[in-house]
Amino acid sequence: MAESKRMNRRTFIGNSSKFIAATAILPMGLSHPVFAKSPKTKLKIAMVGTGIRGTSTWGKELVEYYGDFVEMVGLCDSNYKRLEVAKKRIGTSAKTYEAKDFDLMIKETRPDSVIVTTTDSAHEKYIVRAMELGCNVISEKPIATEVDHCQRILDTEVRTGQKVDVTFNVRYMMESDAIKKIILSGDLGKIISIDFQEYLDVNHGASYYRRWHGKIKNSGSLLVHKASHHFDMVNWLLDAEPLEVKATGRLAYYGNNNSFRGRNCRTCTFQNKCKFYWDMTKSKNSMELYGKCEDVDGYFRDGCVWDNEIDSYDTSVVEVLYNNGTILNYSMNAFMPYEGQRISLTGEKGRLDVRIFARQPWKTDHSIELRLSKNFGDSITWGITPPKGGHGGADDKMKDMLLKPNQPDPLNKRAGSRAGILSSLIGIAARQSIETGEKIEVLKLIRFPKK
Repeated sequence: MAESKRMNRRTFIGNSSKFIAATAILPMGLSHPVFAKSPKTKLKIAMVGTGIRGTSTWGKELVEYYGDFVEMVGLCDSNYKRLEVAKKRIGTSAKTYEAKDFDLMIKETRPDSVIVTTTDSAHEKYIVRAMELGCNVISEKPIATEVDHCQRILDTEVRTGQKVDVTFNVRYMMESDAIKKIILSGDLGKIISIDFQEYLDVNHGASYYRRWHGKIKNSGSLLVHKASHHFDMVNWLLDAEPLEVKATGRLAYYGNNNSFRGRNCRTCTFQNKCKFYWDMTKSKNSMELYGKCEDVDGYFRDGCVWDNEIDSYDTSVVEVLYNNGTILNYSMNAFMPYEGQRISLTGEKGRLDVRIFARQPWKTDHSIELRLSKNFGDSITWGITPPKGGHGGADDKMKDMLLKPNQPDPLNKRAGSRAGILSSLIGIAARQSIETGEKIEVLKLIRFPKK
């Protein structure tokens, strides 16, 4: 090929410096809430769902680090024992209410916003009711697990004028930031296709099947609970909406795919035989928050991964066609010997390959490696290592955006109900496609209000 048609390596690297700069790490203290000016009036927060995510990320951390911005006024849960443990762990004087008294909590504590961290299938119930009672909502992902749940949330938001934020912390991760800026630079040109491979290892993957997540009635399947993060990430990166979904999936490893099973690990007679045996008694936090509270509702945090009632797919492939013509090929396996992701974006002008290492055997100087290759030029590679903190510091950045006033959002990372519902709908449509063998038209599932 003629030299004039090739990109000089020095020129390529010079033009690509903005990509590498996008991965620079600011000192952690600069984004810490104590360095920001406090608002005159604190945001009053109530929370429903006091499991580990609610108690830590949206409980203890808010009280410890966001006290200048928010006031925790109410806690609500279906398990009264867990509720009291959570209150103590959070370190709050907020009033506590059982789930049946949710309305009373809103009436007595008068929160500005309600944080919803319940079992996924209950999200819609509390989101809708909170808005009807005059509150905005911060919902953990997924926003909903069923089509009719999504519709009721949308309709209630329009009817009440209240707003829902969805906690897509993946948008705030360093690799997401870098990928978004590379797309916006135009150096890849139009994105033609994306390949996204999600690997969950036998520790992380199994943890879902020990808990309520392994039952579709609770989580909508991992294609809704877990993959909603990834579907939203792609929606956000492309600034596009899904049109069609075709999927294949099955429960190939967990559940009934074993010759023996028990109720839960602590009472199991196969402890010496099962490689997935987990001694929950060695986890003080798990025992206090779950083990000592299970007599109230019968929920076992160390449930058997071979439970015959498990039906959430552990092996799945999803194809999504977007309204801008891009095709997403997504796969997830939940019983791998290692963990991480491979994400590849193919554009008209080149390709970006991202490899994310998490508990993997390969030695690397960085936990995230990127390679940017031009069709008629060279490739450059670089690595980034996220800072410490929940999900590589993403949780803190997300909480800053949601809880601190007047936060800049140049990359549109704050996610509302439409974003939450579109990500859930891809997972719901994938589930429908697996069950029926049909291609599902996403936007025919729901009536969105006009923009």
